[in-house]
Amino acid sequence: MSSDRESWRRSDDETGPRGPNPPAPVDDDGANSRGVWRARWAIVRRELRSLRSEKTILLAVAIQLFIAAFSSFLVVGLVSMYDPGVVDGYESDVAVTGSDAIDVAPVVDSQDGLDATIYEDRADAHRAFDNRWDDAVLDANRDDDGRLVVRVTAPDGGLETTLLVVQLREALETVEYVERVENADRLEEPPLAVPSGADASPYAEFTYTVLLPLLLFLPAFISGSIVVDSLIEERQRGTLELLRVAPLSFVDVVDAKLVATALLAPLQAIAWLALLAINGTAIANPAALIALVSALSVLVVGIGGVVALSAPDRRQAQLLYSSAIVAALVVSTLLPEHPANTVAKFAIGSATGTTWLSLALYCLLGALAFAAVRIALVRVDHESL
Repeated sequence: MSSDRESWRRSDDETGPRGPNPPAPVDDDGANSRGVWRARWAIVRRELRSLRSEKTILLAVAIQLFIAAFSSFLVVGLVSMYDPGVVDGYESDVAVTGSDAIDVAPVVDSQDGLDATIYEDRADAHRAFDNRWDDAVLDANRDDDGRLVVRVTAPDGGLETTLLVVQLREALETVEYVERVENADRLEEPPLAVPSGADASPYAEFTYTVLLPLLLFLPAFISGSIVVDSLIEERQRGTLELLRVAPLSFVDVVDAKLVATALLAPLQAIAWLALLAINGTAIANPAALIALVSALSVLVVGIGGVVALSAPDRRQAQLLYSSAIVAALVVSTLLPEHPANTVAKFAIGSATGTTWLSLALYCLLGALAFAAVRIALVRVDHESL
């Protein structure tokens, strides 16, 4: 090498790189941070892509999609199962007999879905029932104290009997109300006035107290089951350790899998709420509902993560997870406000202070569950997994 070229190289080393666009100095901390986040995001995408091969999960999502997309049609059929009076044209014939049949029959006949017929002879009423001319028999009489006693004869168990019993229960509640009004003058003080009923859809109660909680809670429970299967499968295949080849710690790897699974429930909740709105179901406070689902999802996924790290195999893990969820559902009945009621109140816009405190409690429990998983990850022997 000539002396001129050697002098040129020394000057280049002293002054730094030449050229119009010299590379900027590299920030090792920033590069490592970006690398960690890219690795986490890669694990999240890997986890979400793996769900495409889970036929059971896809079937569950498809069923939820069908329920949410066709909720307006399903509600009519499901409500008619336990409240047949909402379906026009459905009537049951009822034979009314006894000494007070004249007082009871008009009240029963005014009930939607019931057609009352008075029989002077009790035997004729039961003969009509045996021949299936009438669906039930009401035997109304006064006891020695002057109280009205109604004995009901209905068919043996079956779907039709269930529907009929619901109608008769409502009719007898109306009879009881009429009796109380007629005997109000015997009270020492007048009873409180009852507000008149408002015109509302007969399907609103079922939609907000059954259908909506089902669509919001089910994705959270499924997310917990997914994380149990995912972690157990990674442990059994030995791929959980391979994921540490990425610039991530063991805690970061499991965190990424938990986050990916916990995101599924709120994303599904957003889709289901949108479909319900398209079907005409008004949601007063969707943001609170999504926050509630997110908190429950983190809570359930945290429970699933702890179970997956402690159980030896998939069967025992799913058994422990199911038992934990059932225990949580039992404990939820002891709360001042049931989670289903919390969902219904947020949906119809009648949230109380207890409702907001319940939401805060679920968020706190979700944070504690996530912290419990991280503590378990620090204490567990990674080599034994």
